[in-house]
Amino acid sequence: MHLWHRFQAELQDWHPNIRLFFISNLLYQFGSGMFTVLYNLYIQSLGYSQEMNGTIVSIQSLATALMFIPIGLMGDRFSRKHILIAGAMLTGIFFTGRSFVTTEGSLQLFAIGSGLFISFYQVIAIPFLAANTRIDQRLRLFSYHASMVLAAQVLGSIGGGMWADWMQRWGFEKIISLQTSLMIGGLATLVSFIPLLFVKEPRPASASSTAASSSRMKPQQGAQLHDSAALDDQEEKRVKRQDTVLIAKFTFAQILIGLGSGLVVPYLNLYFTDRFAVSLTGVGLLVSLGQIMTIISMLIGPSLAQKVGQVRAVFYFQLLSLPFLLLTGFTTLFVVAAISFLFRQALMNAANPIQSALMVERVSDRRRGIANSCTQTAFMLGWASMGKVQSGLITSYGTYWGYAFTFTITGILYVTAATCYYFMFRDVQHKEKANQKSPSIS
Repeated sequence: MHLWHRFQAELQDWHPNIRLFFISNLLYQFGSGMFTVLYNLYIQSLGYSQEMNGTIVSIQSLATALMFIPIGLMGDRFSRKHILIAGAMLTGIFFTGRSFVTTEGSLQLFAIGSGLFISFYQVIAIPFLAANTRIDQRLRLFSYHASMVLAAQVLGSIGGGMWADWMQRWGFEKIISLQTSLMIGGLATLVSFIPLLFVKEPRPASASSTAASSSRMKPQQGAQLHDSAALDDQEEKRVKRQDTVLIAKFTFAQILIGLGSGLVVPYLNLYFTDRFAVSLTGVGLLVSLGQIMTIISMLIGPSLAQKVGQVRAVFYFQLLSLPFLLLTGFTTLFVVAAISFLFRQALMNAANPIQSALMVERVSDRRRGIANSCTQTAFMLGWASMGKVQSGLITSYGTYWGYAFTFTITGILYVTAATCYYFMFRDVQHKEKANQKSPSIS
């Protein structure tokens, strides 16, 4: 009850734009959750092979990755509100269309379309939140945001599956039930643009007022302004160099995490079915429990960050996940593997909102979009590049030692990433306290 009352107090303190965005994102992620669980079953029910599912996932992921950097650049130059609205509308339209298309070409075309516009929300969300939040609110707000995304996706996946099962019990065909559930998910994503219409953006200074004020200046004031402009130009160059270095550091850390994650996370369902012969229902339940554990850990994360600092919190979370990762890879007992998986999932992902908060605090507002897009691109490229490595290890060494090797390599990459992250950003520790004492929007 104490936590609930604290959340209510914080909710009242949020900028109205943040509350509107959370409503929008809840609808958006609910619809996405339905598609995550049901769409591959829909393709299967149409009579396509497993290879078609792999093709759809690959081309959608590639389309999303290709748009990360362009959308990041657009978000730093144009209205983030309008980009979010366009992303919600177009993603919803393509999701709804994907609910009914059946031919191979149309399935791939709509997958590319939705992949392109999914990137709008993924890239712009964090910079938008940062621009409408005080510095002292960001860490906890990012934790709420990451937790809400997972919770909404879990609700969407469970709700979509239950609705499809109910329709089949009522006598509807499997394809019809899946199409209806997917359409509901698409419509939920589509209407997520409505709350964003009420977001209020700050008004830029008008050109006429600027010109009028400059025309009234005295010559001495004009000379002073010229000197000030020169200083501002030098300061802008310095900030740009600093942002570039920071973005490179964050991107490097995410490449290592993406490479390690790409070896294990996409294939956890196969790991449990190959090594322990777990049913698909059991795997789905385990993944849902993992997401619930992650939500809890993300809510706990800010408390640890306040005590030890954001950089050390990221470092500790990632290192603490290592024993559970290795235990999952080497155990032959399902109960041990399941518990280890849950703790690894929670600890590793708990660091994500802390990293987001640290990034937006260190990178200037005009480059937060490109910073977020670079880190997400690096992570996704890591995932995309490790598929053949993973399958090669499993083929060569079998389902025990193959997975043991992949989990070990992932552990090495995670430790390297955590260590590099700590040494690259340890100078931030003494600056965090100063930031907490200046609660202003930046």
